[in-house]
Amino acid sequence: MKSITSYTSDYLVIEGGHRLVGKVRISGSKNASLPIMMSSLLTDDVCYIEDVPDLLDVRSTIELLQVFNAEVSYHQGKLRLDASKIKSFIAPDYIVRRMRASVLAMGPLLGRFGKAVVAMPGGCSIGVRAIDQHLKVFERGGARINVQHGYVHLEVDKIKPVEYTFEVVTVTGTENALMFLSRCEKRSILRNIAIEPEVMDLVEVLRSMGVSIEIDGRTAIVRGSRELKGFAHRVIPDRIEAGTFLVAGFITGGDIELENVRVDHLGSVIEKLREAGACVEVSSDRIRVYSNGGGIKPLSISTSEYPGFPTDMQAQFTSMCCLAEGLSEITENIFENRFQHVAELQRMGADIHIRGRTAFIKGVKKLTGAEVFSTDLRASASLVLAGLVAEGKTVVRDIYHLDRGYERLDEKLKSLGAPVERHSITDVI
Repeated sequence: MKSITSYTSDYLVIEGGHRLVGKVRISGSKNASLPIMMSSLLTDDVCYIEDVPDLLDVRSTIELLQVFNAEVSYHQGKLRLDASKIKSFIAPDYIVRRMRASVLAMGPLLGRFGKAVVAMPGGCSIGVRAIDQHLKVFERGGARINVQHGYVHLEVDKIKPVEYTFEVVTVTGTENALMFLSRCEKRSILRNIAIEPEVMDLVEVLRSMGVSIEIDGRTAIVRGSRELKGFAHRVIPDRIEAGTFLVAGFITGGDIELENVRVDHLGSVIEKLREAGACVEVSSDRIRVYSNGGGIKPLSISTSEYPGFPTDMQAQFTSMCCLAEGLSEITENIFENRFQHVAELQRMGADIHIRGRTAFIKGVKKLTGAEVFSTDLRASASLVLAGLVAEGKTVVRDIYHLDRGYERLDEKLKSLGAPVERHSITDVI
């Protein structure tokens, strides 16, 4: 993988029309790894994390932790983190701009050291993702907040217990609040929290550090400690990578088996795949998907917070529905700007019309290869999927988005029989 100090404009060339066959191991979850890495800032003890995927976002998080003066070593999916000698509390703009999850430094830094300075977030261009809910929890906990020159300055003398109801369900807001309150010894109550598997993985880590967290539906009761222990934890499998491969296996008329998966995290995705005509067989930690040759049935999908259909799978299902036998409707309820892949799919012959937050997709008999450009992480995956089934060759540009969230996707696809080649053009910043 390229150094994160470089801007990579690598691109993929995909020859469509090949069945995917074989086994593939799903990597550890990106969206679970990042907050768990940040939670190491809460303790003086050494922390160990396993099955951390080798991604640009993971490496950016490592770089950020090192900016704080944490000692980090990473080898073959295993991380060792030591935050006992933290000297800086500033998350600089050049890192935060490339990875929105950098805002997760706020909660642990403010909780442990009473101060944090974090640049306003960047990340994928999929719509407004404000951090007001994070800041309201910090403010309820006694923090003083000031925004200057693009940076959020936070200070707190002593954390007060918080009772707060999130105005919207927010994953990173819930994670930041849990880490912040992990250093408050008195009882706090958070309502309308996110309950995604990645959030619950962080909860398990915080519990192992000595935090009392009770989860009842969308309510969390938190009682923290002034002294938190180190931890050793294995990250949950990435449900979005798993879902992407499930779609890939089905739309190519293939037969693939996914290893290292959590079936219980994929309920809504598996349900919609079966509804589209896929044959899906599940066991404790494996999923097999294949087509019975009956084509793809049209779908009606509406994204929502977990356990509903994930917004991070919307783009991949959009690509699948381009070849369905009829009219599909996909409504995006989480982000207001997450149909940027549609224009690129239209270049490949897709018949899609957007009205408000809904995409109306009329299935076509075939897609044709074209040069397309990635606009965000999941859009990149949708274009790769389209390329796998398109007639001729597809060139997917700007795949640094893909490298942010999928570990060696091109290599895994090649192992299943897909003719996918990566070509590199690197401009050092």
